[in-house]
Amino acid sequence: MIFGAHVILYTTDADADRAFFRGVLGFGSVDAGHGWLIFALPPAELATHPAETNGRHEFYLMCDNLDNQIEEFRRKGVECTDRIDERWGSLVMINLPSGSQVGLYEPRHPPPLIGN
Repeated sequence: MIFGAHVILYTTDADADRAFFRGVLGFGSVDAGHGWLIFALPPAELATHPAETNGRHEFYLMCDNLDNQIEEFRRKGVECTDRIDERWGSLVMINLPSGSQVGLYEPRHPPPLIGN
């Protein structure tokens, strides 16, 4: 039985990004040994998109009010890219301490976990 999904972010400064996920985002975690944190994530959804090649994956956190979330991040000193509005939702990229980014978006569709 499949009971969840495991997401891996490859980063040049894993310790700084782990501190971000724990301290700024407030994600709970377990220590898998030697300080290797595995974070609990909110409920998830999966979309498959057509592409010219395989192997590309993206990671987005979801929120119900992007403007409020951006403002909360700014108060915490977190930089985001400019907001992009699409027919399916609005999004920004969040800058992690390592210099990497993760997406944050407010969908226009009903979340499948709530609807089912």
